[in-house]
Amino acid sequence: MPTLYHHPMSSASRFVRLILAEYGFQTDLVEEQTWEKRREFLALNPAGTLPVYVDDNMRVLSGPNVLLEFLDETHGVLKRERRLLAEDPFQRAEIRRLTEWFLLKMERDVTLPLTRERAYKLQMSAAHGGGAPDSKVLRTSRANIRQHMKYLSWLAGSRPWLAGERLSYADLAAAASISVLDYLGEIDWQETPVAKEWYQRLKSRPSFRPLLAERVRGLTPVSHYADLDF
Repeated sequence: MPTLYHHPMSSASRFVRLILAEYGFQTDLVEEQTWEKRREFLALNPAGTLPVYVDDNMRVLSGPNVLLEFLDETHGVLKRERRLLAEDPFQRAEIRRLTEWFLLKMERDVTLPLTRERAYKLQMSAAHGGGAPDSKVLRTSRANIRQHMKYLSWLAGSRPWLAGERLSYADLAAAASISVLDYLGEIDWQETPVAKEWYQRLKSRPSFRPLLAERVRGLTPVSHYADLDF
């Protein structure tokens, strides 16, 4: 069976897990703590980043965008209306743009700083940078959440799905990032009812169930995290 090296609080890892689940793939999951810089893991991906996918023939694919394109070219084109990348070139460009927005810009502005301070540092040793959260980083990241949620609300309110008429990689990228922040209780859903309705639709999909059932060692999720009608 293929293997996916991931971390449960990595939005890029969650994104790829959602893709695999939507396309009906089963994989063995190996939790990787990238800050440990294991020699065996770096042999698979010298960049030391997640996720990393190893197929049955021991071929290695690294990174969410690489996996997005590979899975679309090998399987998505056969899914017709369930394909996660559009047939129209302009629509494909929009899906890729929004996927990059959530996995790169939102990751840089919000998701990664909060996850590092509130989750990763709990698992890190002092030598790897573990310890108390940096309050300045927390304040800055939390100040950025509102603007990203406003943009998400605008997208969700102006289109059936974030990038167009049907579910796409853009929705899965956004949901992966939002689910990490929601686990941490960082989103005020009362301020963003349109985004909340969109997220409820994503949470109700079978592909989301493994994420909602998962727990991070030493870090309990917010009480509504797994509730579909939160």
